[in-house]
Amino acid sequence: MDQIKIGRFISERRKKQKLTQMQLAEKLGITDRAVSKWETGKSMPDASLMLELCQILRISVNDLLSGEVVTMENYNEKTEKHLLEMMQQKELADKRLLSLEIVLGIFAAVFLFTMVFIAALVPMQDWLRVLLMIIGFATFLICIPFAIRIEQVAGYYECARCGHQYIPTFRSVLWAAHINRTRYMKCPHCHQKSWQKKILHKDPDPSEPS
Repeated sequence: MDQIKIGRFISERRKKQKLTQMQLAEKLGITDRAVSKWETGKSMPDASLMLELCQILRISVNDLLSGEVVTMENYNEKTEKHLLEMMQQKELADKRLLSLEIVLGIFAAVFLFTMVFIAALVPMQDWLRVLLMIIGFATFLICIPFAIRIEQVAGYYECARCGHQYIPTFRSVLWAAHINRTRYMKCPHCHQKSWQKKILHKDPDPSEPS
């Protein structure tokens, strides 16, 4: 998506509605600085604000994402393009999240090991030794659920039996046996257990309504 073009379009439509940046911001419950960032192409409106923003500017979401008023002749083409771009952006965001998961896991394990190592080998009072171990285990127990949450929501899992691609529950991911990013879970579609691999791209499911 061309953020510069979209920003200029937002500015044009705002002025057409005779609104200042401050007035538009007040209607959306945000700061005028956020509106300024949109209009200069530095950021995009949050998805939660897009519908309300479009209503105020009297445009469609398709118009907003195109940076222009879309004619009926190329409406479907523009829609497909935007869906593809959003899918690509989600995949990129998921890759970053999975990288963060690795960093969290390594940090938690290294920090725990370091605290235990220091407590076991460095001469100190018993209460301080216990405190270091508590801090190490507490940090580990805080980081790991965050890492598992990322593993759950970033991308999808694919059933080895029926090929169904889905986002499992946190509980399923937490308790599933796993090898790296492949987990032994029950598929919600075929209800069979299998080793299901993590994927970033979800194919269209013909069994789901369009």
